[in-house]
Amino acid sequence: MSTADAARRDWQARINQASGDVSPAAEVALTAPAGLRAEPGGGCVTLTWEPVPGAIGYLVHRDGSPITQRDVDVPAVPSCRFVDTGPGGSYAVAAIAAMDVAGPLSAAVTASASDSSGAVSVRVSGEESGPVHRPWSYMIGSEHLSYLLSREETGGRPIGAELTEALRIMRDEFGVETVRAHGILCDDLGVYREVDGKAVYDFTKVDQVYDTVVGLGLRPVVELGFMPRDLAADPAKTVFAYEAIISPPKDFEAWSDLVRALVEHLVDRYGIQELIDHWSFEVWNEANLAVFWSGTPADYFLLYDVTSAAVKNVHPRLRVGGPASAANGWMEELLAHIAESGAALDFVSTHTYGNAPLDWRPTLERYGMPGTPIWWTEWGPTPTHFHGIGDGVFGATFLLHGMKSAAGRVEALSHWVASDHFEELGRPPRLFHGGFGLLTVGNLRKPRFHALTLAGRLGATELVTELSGDVAGVEAWATRHPDGRLGILLWNGTLNQSQASGAPELNRRISLTVDGAYRVTHHRIDETHSNIKPVWDAMSDQADWPAAGQWPALHAANTLDELEPPRNLAPGEPLEFDLPMPAVSYLELTPLP
Repeated sequence: MSTADAARRDWQARINQASGDVSPAAEVALTAPAGLRAEPGGGCVTLTWEPVPGAIGYLVHRDGSPITQRDVDVPAVPSCRFVDTGPGGSYAVAAIAAMDVAGPLSAAVTASASDSSGAVSVRVSGEESGPVHRPWSYMIGSEHLSYLLSREETGGRPIGAELTEALRIMRDEFGVETVRAHGILCDDLGVYREVDGKAVYDFTKVDQVYDTVVGLGLRPVVELGFMPRDLAADPAKTVFAYEAIISPPKDFEAWSDLVRALVEHLVDRYGIQELIDHWSFEVWNEANLAVFWSGTPADYFLLYDVTSAAVKNVHPRLRVGGPASAANGWMEELLAHIAESGAALDFVSTHTYGNAPLDWRPTLERYGMPGTPIWWTEWGPTPTHFHGIGDGVFGATFLLHGMKSAAGRVEALSHWVASDHFEELGRPPRLFHGGFGLLTVGNLRKPRFHALTLAGRLGATELVTELSGDVAGVEAWATRHPDGRLGILLWNGTLNQSQASGAPELNRRISLTVDGAYRVTHHRIDETHSNIKPVWDAMSDQADWPAAGQWPALHAANTLDELEPPRNLAPGEPLEFDLPMPAVSYLELTPLP
């Protein structure tokens, strides 16, 4: 059995196992959501309800059971709206205050989807609603950064050089400021060893990695992990094909010394003000899962306290946080723990896949920590390696739904990851393999990448937008630039992954109205626009990787496409077009003289 095959079997056996039981979160008195309404639509039922004070999200039930999907790790939604793209049924909703604290169900309502798709009217007024928040711009994920030093190849492409270029693209095109990755303390970078029972530190390769990152104009979010072999209580406990050690330290004081030595070295190399202003330190990765932490929950909370103190001992203004947990786990538990231990916490971080992130602000307020930055240091359409849905247009609509939901309430929604140069469970077996990256091996741009490109073209000021009709999964984000141009993003999507390839009953006809006369440019992401995978499918002849001579043709075809030629729009004239599900439209409206 290959190392990659063994890693996959181990992952599948342990990914759903908790690393231990934690004390339940404090009880929070939640009321049942009021005003539940169910509106039938073409191929769907749209549910809306009133917000519940103290709730971080809502769990929708259909016919007596929560609506869940196999590849969504947290089924609860953060807002008071949910579109069920099934036949319908009897619906009720419960508010949640933590992952194990749910309130009573609302009164039930019943509705059924209709058979025909409908029309959606979109009205963009000149009224401003505030600045446009860009939760994608602070952080991007990149698995383990020692890959930047690799001179090996995947699919005939140089790993280190292409990953470096992928991160440069994130910085240059999206304005991303930081990169978060695993494994800076793994043995492939040679950070720690013991000689005659004494610790020996060597940060030479860490310097090579971080010099590369800083040279790109980025800064690292230093995920402090995994465990060096000579410091591990049980070095046989590993994860991933590269066998990262997930054990607690055999000596917590020695771990503290290592963390402090690393931080002091980084201060010496890059400067204290640079680290205070731009760097941060996150304690471990997903310790609430057995696949990532072989210790107990108490071991992790001790690790957090010791690590936080070690960072703050170098300088009290350096930022440290966690729990960097899977599926919103241990968030309240860490807050309750530090309320007793007194450990510093400058940001809270967690992960979720397949849904928009929950709203942890009410929990922070309950613990007297309002305004604490909330970082989702991993987020994407699926937690499953080699799944496939992220390579197509579904990923683009999912990305925009999550970013719009998070805008203004979280400080970072970090897409996992920038590049398909990635080897957690083995390197990519073919060009399109369901990789997590926004970019393929070879740095081809997937529809998700194009979606972020279009989001980046939004103006500085958000405009009030009204949607009416059979809205279903249609969403809009309308903005104004300082020079008077309008940037309007529209997309039609679903969270139902079984419909990732499309569902005709969810297609919609859009009628967009704005005030004034404009020159309109219309960019589109759909099955035949801004979608490189069908191009490769047509030319691949079942090959796993492009031949050397095929790469130029792929890059030439890897464009962000217009749906139609630019045209003028008279005052009051509606702009009408079809918007399939899934699809994205970006309309740039330049005022006519």
